[in-house]
Amino acid sequence: MCRNIRTLFNFEPPATEDEIHASAIQFVRKLSGFNKPSQANEAAFDRAVAEVSEAARKLLTSLHTHAPARDREVEAEKAKERSRLRFG
Repeated sequence: MCRNIRTLFNFEPPATEDEIHASAIQFVRKLSGFNKPSQANEAAFDRAVAEVSEAARKLLTSLHTHAPARDREVEAEKAKERSRLRFG
């Protein structure tokens, strides 16, 4: 799994369209091996990003949980602490 793709479900406020789109770009880049596709592959790349974004949006709106929503700032602090402990 690509480490740059972040969990988007169960946050307050919910994931934005920009966050969903950015995760789709990262996913398609990982699958294709292209950071920036050639002109010949650009249409296919863009179509894949749009389709993955739509699938992610549908997934996020259809998921349900009883767990309380997570706070983005608290989760970011936890990640920084894990990184500090891991890398010093």
